[in-house]
Amino acid sequence: METAVAQAVVENATQDGGQSMLNLFLQAHIVVKIVMAGLVVASIGCWAIVFEKFVSINKARRACDRFETLFWSGQSLDDLYLTLGPKNNQAMASLFMAAMREWKRSQESAMRAGFHGLEKRIEKVMDVQLQREMARLESRLLFLATVGSSAPFIGLFGTVWGIMNAFQAIAISKSTNLAVVAPGLAEALFATALGLLAAIPAVIFYNKFASDTGKLAARLENFADEFSAIISRQLDERV
Repeated sequence: METAVAQAVVENATQDGGQSMLNLFLQAHIVVKIVMAGLVVASIGCWAIVFEKFVSINKARRACDRFETLFWSGQSLDDLYLTLGPKNNQAMASLFMAAMREWKRSQESAMRAGFHGLEKRIEKVMDVQLQREMARLESRLLFLATVGSSAPFIGLFGTVWGIMNAFQAIAISKSTNLAVVAPGLAEALFATALGLLAAIPAVIFYNKFASDTGKLAARLENFADEFSAIISRQLDERV
């Protein structure tokens, strides 16, 4: 009899096909349902952030390439400032524009009182702008890190709860056949799978984007140092 019941359960699961996951969710305990729903929402949020970061980081990388081409093309800093002025500048161009705006604001007072402190102010302005750019690029990466580290434990909580339900079903029915324990074990394993489904992509893409933003930060810092050297040479010539 127990063998026949087990075969019936297996056949029903096979016939359900794509609906089996939905059935597992609908038949799960309310606590496990909350865990599953939370993990699904977290996974959707992670993928939304992944696509957004792919776009924003690639856009920043292309903006740096275009600006470096213009910057080293040989045109004067004033001409480049006028060219970039009306645009919505990002990444490297935003550092250049912030430095040039400070240069323009300080020119009249510098002509009267000398250029003492101007170089440090320009460096400070570029440093502040660099921090803003990196904060924009690194925004929402903390969510990926949080999901990557916590989703397996949340799924494990659902797993433990599902196994508890399986043991309760055994105690109530006083039977250990597959039809009794299968629902609790199935929802337990499903919660585990959802936890891993949310955590694995979150960890992978967090590491990738952290590496990409680190490379962009180094690239911006190198430009800030190079531009500071150019400003220093021009100030020395004027003095």
